[in-house]
This record gives sequence, structure tokens and C-alpha cells, in this order.
Amino acid sequence: MQAQQQDLRLIVQQFAVQGQVLDIRPLGNGLINDTFLVECDGPCHYVLQRINNAVFQDVELLQHNIDCATAHIRRKLASDPDIERKVLRFLPCKATGKTYWTDGSTYWRVSVFIPGAHTYDTVNPEYSYFAGKAFGEFEAMLSDIPDALGETIPDFHNMELRARQLHEAVSADKAGRMALPEVQDILKDLLAYEEEMCKGERLHREGLLPKRICHCDTKVNNMLFDDAGNVLCVIDLDTLMPSYVFSDFGDFLRTAGNTVAEDDPAVGKVDFRMDIFEAFAKGYLEGAGSFLTPVEKENLPYAACLFPYMQAVRFFADYINGDTYYKIRYPEHNLVRTRNQLSLFHSALSKVPQMQEIISRFA
Repeated sequence: MQAQQQDLRLIVQQFAVQGQVLDIRPLGNGLINDTFLVECDGPCHYVLQRINNAVFQDVELLQHNIDCATAHIRRKLASDPDIERKVLRFLPCKATGKTYWTDGSTYWRVSVFIPGAHTYDTVNPEYSYFAGKAFGEFEAMLSDIPDALGETIPDFHNMELRARQLHEAVSADKAGRMALPEVQDILKDLLAYEEEMCKGERLHREGLLPKRICHCDTKVNNMLFDDAGNVLCVIDLDTLMPSYVFSDFGDFLRTAGNTVAEDDPAVGKVDFRMDIFEAFAKGYLEGAGSFLTPVEKENLPYAACLFPYMQAVRFFADYINGDTYYKIRYPEHNLVRTRNQLSLFHSALSKVPQMQEIISRFA
């Protein structure tokens, strides 16, 4: 631990921190990046992160997107006395001026720690409303950003790509699983909705669906709250990139709207929660309604169906390929996940008329 502390201190010294480093210790439980709290005797503490460049292979583009977005939000919040708690601030590297430092193999960044801020994992209507409003406002603030941002993970939520990957998996049948009757039944079900679920890409090609700057990882715990329970800012900006607004809307509801975990084998208990949908949609339209087009608004129910369908396709393709992408705990794990997400998709699909009524009411 002492050797690690020394190494981390040397990394922190590459950035323009104020004060002497007193202690460095792990922070949070993120699955992608390694995160540490850097305590200093200066005016503030800092957050040190090792960027996972196996996942985010273009760190230059990653930080460009974040720098442009946070600078744009700062300009809009310039008169807010609490601005330092309402937008993240990353420090420049002393040698290059960039907001990351690399030794050639690992990549690091440092941001200012926001005091008196908390995250929550609670998924209920109240926090779903907060999430919808926060992510909607986040998109609204970035809807007029003048900078060109790139896709840090190209085709991240491209349904046509996922459909092609499924067909390739079925054709190759690397694990010899296509002969199973249950597999054939699932494939038939997925293919029946493939054309309908690829609607987003078609609308974009027709010029009816723009790409926005989206967060693309809309979870309740990707927001900071103050001690009074008010949302301060959106965090975890690594997946910030151009996408359809369906990404932020549908991805949140895929996880928050399921009555059970995504790998629960009791598919009979899977149901799409309309109380979560209503709360999130209300908040989202309050936050983003000022810039959304009629096409974007009317297709929000489609987004709620799209993401469990897309995830079912991804789990199923991985099962057919022999479980090469997602970690599994037992041989049928990806098949169980597929059934779960397919059940969630059908539940959501059956509730589209209710969703349409809610969207019409709040829009």
C-alpha cells in the first residue's frame, strides 16, 4: 500500500493541484475506472482516476468531449454562486495543458472533489423524477454547444449494428447452440420485432431524428445531491457523446423500470413499472422539453421498448457465440438474461398506449 501511495502521489504531482497531498485512498465502487480521493492541505481535495483505455480507446477524444461540455455548462452557470458544485472541473496536466496524463500505457485525470455531495442507488418514483429532470436539463444545456464532439464508443446504441451482430452469430453458430428448440423460439421472437426496433436509425437517415449530446449512462447514482436532497450535477461523463435522446431515456428505464434484476430467472415476475416511467418522463420532459422535436417526444415510448429489446439481442448473441463478451456465473446465464429482457420488452410493449398518454400529458 505504501508503494502504491508513492506511485499515486507522483501521478498527482503531474497536475496543477493546490497544497500538499496528505492522503490518497480508494473512492467509490466503479466498475470501469479506478478512483481515489486525494486529500490535500490546500483549499480543496481532488479525485484521481485511472481511465480504462481498454474500454475508452481514444482518451484524447474522451477528454475533448468532457472538456467542451463542462466548459459550455460553466459559461451558462457563470453567475451561479454555487457553480463549483454544479459542474465538474478537471485540472490541466502541468507539462501538456491537457486534462489527462499518460506514462504511455496508463492514463490518468484529476478533478476537483465536490464537498457535501452524495450519490444514491435508490430507484423509486421520487428519485426517478430527479433523474429525469437532471438528465433532461443536462441535455438542454448542451443542445446548443458549438464544439464538435465525437463518439467515444462508436455505434454504442446502434440497433441495426446489434441486429447484424445477431445474424452473424446465428450464421456462425460457434458454440453449436442453434439446434436447441428454446434457442430457435427466442430467435423467432426477436426477429419478429427487428424491423420495428431499428426505427431510430431509419428516422435519422430520413433527416427526422437528430443526434444530440447525450450522457448515455443514465443511472440514479450518476447524479450528485446536496445535503438537502437537491440535485447538484450530473457526473460520470465518460460516455458523453452524440446519440439519439432515446439513449438517455430508454437506458434508464431498462434498469429502473424492471421489477426484478436483469438476470433474475423468475421471468414471470418481470414487469415494466409504469410508476417509474411516469415519474422519469415527467422530470425528463420538464428538463428537456424546450428543445425536443415532436418526433423525439412521440417516440419516447419506442425508446422504453427499444433498450430491453436491444439488451436481449446482445445477451442472446453472446450466448450463441459461446459467452465471449459478458461475464457469466453459470452456463445458462446469458440465456436467462435474454429471457428476462425479452419479457421486459413484451411488458413495455403492452403498455405503449399508457406511455403515449403520459407523454402527451406532460409534453
